[in-house]
Amino acid sequence: MVELLAWTEEEFNERPSGSPIRRIGHVRWLRNIAVGLGNAAVAGERGDARIVAALVARRDHSSALVREHVAWALGQHVDGDGR
Repeated sequence: MVELLAWTEEEFNERPSGSPIRRIGHVRWLRNIAVGLGNAAVAGERGDARIVAALVARRDHSSALVREHVAWALGQHVDGDGR
């Protein structure tokens, strides 16, 4: 999922070409990936350096929806209840 969060909008439009996943659009794709990475904290990967770095790279995304979910996911890894 770390690699998927790094996809640009162009990559998102090209890579899953012909897949129904493209219907959700790039912003919702990033939101969903951020949630998945936040949930990884609960699954035992709390504080994983690669995950945290990927989330930090998207922290200032132009979409408030993405920023909100990235912040939540970072909280799970850094100071949340990611157990």
